[in-house]
Amino acid sequence: MSYPEPPIVAALRAVLPADRILTDPALTSGYSHDEAEWAPYGQPAAVARPRNTEEVASVVRACAQLRVPVVPRGAGTGLSGGANAVDGCVLLSLEAMREILEIDRGERLAVVQPGVVNDVLRATVAEHGLWYPPDPASAPWSTIGGNVSTNAGGLCCVKYGVTRDYVLALEVVTADGEIVRLGRRTAKGVAGYDMVSLLVGSEGTLAVITEATLKLRPLRTAPARTVVGFFDTLEAVGEAVASVTAAGLQPAIFELVDRHCLRAVEEWKRMALPLDAAALLLAQSDLVGQAGEDEAAAILAEFQRAGARDAIASTDPAEAEALFDARRLAYPALEQRGDAVLTEDVCLPRAKLATMLERIEQISARHQVLIANVAHAGDGNLHPMMITPRHDEAARARSQAAFEEIVDTAIDLGGTVTGEHGVGLLKRRGMRRELGPAAVRLQRAIKAAWDPADLLNPGKVLG
Repeated sequence: MSYPEPPIVAALRAVLPADRILTDPALTSGYSHDEAEWAPYGQPAAVARPRNTEEVASVVRACAQLRVPVVPRGAGTGLSGGANAVDGCVLLSLEAMREILEIDRGERLAVVQPGVVNDVLRATVAEHGLWYPPDPASAPWSTIGGNVSTNAGGLCCVKYGVTRDYVLALEVVTADGEIVRLGRRTAKGVAGYDMVSLLVGSEGTLAVITEATLKLRPLRTAPARTVVGFFDTLEAVGEAVASVTAAGLQPAIFELVDRHCLRAVEEWKRMALPLDAAALLLAQSDLVGQAGEDEAAAILAEFQRAGARDAIASTDPAEAEALFDARRLAYPALEQRGDAVLTEDVCLPRAKLATMLERIEQISARHQVLIANVAHAGDGNLHPMMITPRHDEAARARSQAAFEEIVDTAIDLGGTVTGEHGVGLLKRRGMRRELGPAAVRLQRAIKAAWDPADLLNPGKVLG
């Protein structure tokens, strides 16, 4: 039996070529959710795949006229449900908008469409002697539009900042389909309210990003010095992080990988990682010459002072890359085992990192859930991952309870419920608790001003 198409599908066919529209559920289902475990999602009426800003505006206008929700989507690598469909929506996939429109070496900037993959941008600007620092773990697949929408971070953010620090200007389509340019290309500028910073991290709830002007840095050419320390207790790991920070040291990368992640990576890739350590810390100095040697030596000394069982400094790029692979591969290594992986993203004051790790161990024991941890240790951004056998509803309930307790513990310790993954669907309760009623009212007022009909990514962030 065939059913008549929803009116929005006919409206889309009037503004987009047929090959830009998907309506077959067998095809649209792959677009209906991101990587957030157990985050709810609905069935879209259609997936629209525009290739330029004008087509995006046409889609949004058609949806506005028919009061149909629009859910923008990049590569779908998110971990909070921020790109999940609601029933009857148009999923606006920006994956085909992947042109690097301009690279200006003199001004150190790039202008890109939202579907450009992070690693593609980094490799392309490197050919011009430039560097784009934000480097989320999903950089080989995630897109700049998604990175901007969630204010993505990454390994380098401890020293070089997150996505917001590199967005100079945006072209966006508003909820009524108007194309607007915001921001600037200049190094400085304070004309009016900072709308660009408002949109960075707004998760598609205020406007659809169709172009981004990004600040770049000179390409780093000095050989990096990597320091690795293996620790027998998480308490010692926390002390090492605190002591490096207290000493005024600023490694370019400062990462933590716990024993559960080490074991998963070792079982998968056979990298000769020590499986009896509680965790490893990885730090890297990118300072030039003697300054880099001195910083690496100082970090090494702090690791040893905190009780590292084994700590070394190395300038061997192959050895360093292998160690950082252990960090980058942690999530896929856990996932490829076949279990469900519910990933947290909380950020603590660095002095509270050791306390938070201890609390996570207690939460793990209390809820009988295996919790693995990786972290951007240098800025206190923890990613606890709850490992749960699939099709075990009791285990799933325990994991979700542990997830919520970690959120509350982070708030209680003066932290935030999300450092870089965004609120999406999974962190709405925690965000409301963290911000308080007055701040939530202000945010709702902003949403109402930009999107009075609540058509852009409804239900996300504020709920």
